[in-house]
Amino acid sequence: MGQTARVSAVVWTAAGSLLAWLWLLLCQGFFWRTDVRLPPRREPDVWPSVCVVVPARDEAAVLPAALPSLLRQDYPGRAEVFLVDDGSTDGTGDLARELARGNGGLPLTVGSPGEPPAGWTGKLWAVRHGIGLARARDPEYLLLTDADIAHAPDSLRELVAAARAGGFDVVSQMARLRVESVWERFVVPAFVYFFAQLYPFRRIGKEGTRTVAAAGGCVLLRAQAAERARIPDAIRHAVIDDVALARAVQRSGGRVWLGLADRVDSVRPYPRLADLWRMVSRSAYAQLRHNPLLLAGTVAGLALVYLVPPVAVVVGMAAGDAAAAVVGGAAWLVMTGTYVPMLRYYRQPMWLAPLLPFTAFLYLLMTVDSAVQHYRGRGAAWKGRTYARPDAVPDEG
Repeated sequence: MGQTARVSAVVWTAAGSLLAWLWLLLCQGFFWRTDVRLPPRREPDVWPSVCVVVPARDEAAVLPAALPSLLRQDYPGRAEVFLVDDGSTDGTGDLARELARGNGGLPLTVGSPGEPPAGWTGKLWAVRHGIGLARARDPEYLLLTDADIAHAPDSLRELVAAARAGGFDVVSQMARLRVESVWERFVVPAFVYFFAQLYPFRRIGKEGTRTVAAAGGCVLLRAQAAERARIPDAIRHAVIDDVALARAVQRSGGRVWLGLADRVDSVRPYPRLADLWRMVSRSAYAQLRHNPLLLAGTVAGLALVYLVPPVAVVVGMAAGDAAAAVVGGAAWLVMTGTYVPMLRYYRQPMWLAPLLPFTAFLYLLMTVDSAVQHYRGRGAAWKGRTYARPDAVPDEG
């Protein structure tokens, strides 16, 4: 009787996971599809002026593969690049000037804002300085892009044309992250998959939607919208600054578009699991608003949705309970199918799809570690800086 009750509990739990997956498959904005790309565009008669702002802290290792791609942009209008050296100790600023001399192309200005004051993250303090320098040129658009992002020669042209044609105040692309090492293959496509599950791209930009986000590596922002939303001052404490920026713009009446990139790539390597672990855990608990109840709910949700299906299959087969194995297998099959498009987008082998529960378990551990580091006073640590929880974080709520 006790064994029957235990197996029945497995069946019911697996059924709950299957129902969750059917809901995700059909009702969560078709998050698993990867065909949300730059919207249809038409080239404007007069190309608006653009200033590109690149915050950079200790980026000498990736700058040679990224900065020249910005300087060589084939843009018909007036454009200029502002790289803000955020207290680098590896010669980032000098290297940027050297690259500009060797590559030509768009004009480059290198600035340095000094250490951020209390209440500011280093990146947003650098962005503020860069936008301040850009305002002297009175641009119509600002392209906020990270120092590890390489752009195709027509990237700026495509972004501006899409923004003008669609009437968007923000056009953001999720850069294609580097996937070369074994751990990058396991973790990186899942990172984008989970992000899309949380913020379905199809819902962003629709009238009346509450779902809004941006991807910080590539954000084209209308300068007037930035002033109206008080960017970056209104989000100066945000660790997850891209989502906070999109929310601030939407709250001020702006329109936001987000999709996957075809020709915008991150060149930053994450060869070891430890590198990817730091990348995820530094902001995971901030995403949960530093709330223990949300953390507990997230852990329980990850376990139900991603871990229960394979466990139900194993337990069902071991106990001779066909129902548990079949229901768990059905949930696992739906999960696997939703992951396949993202693996194809990243040009990865399909055998990784059924291993998504293993990757989800890693993300569960990273999320818990993010909370542990936060309560130890080491949360949101990045490149020598640690950001404590602010007293109030309205822009991330």
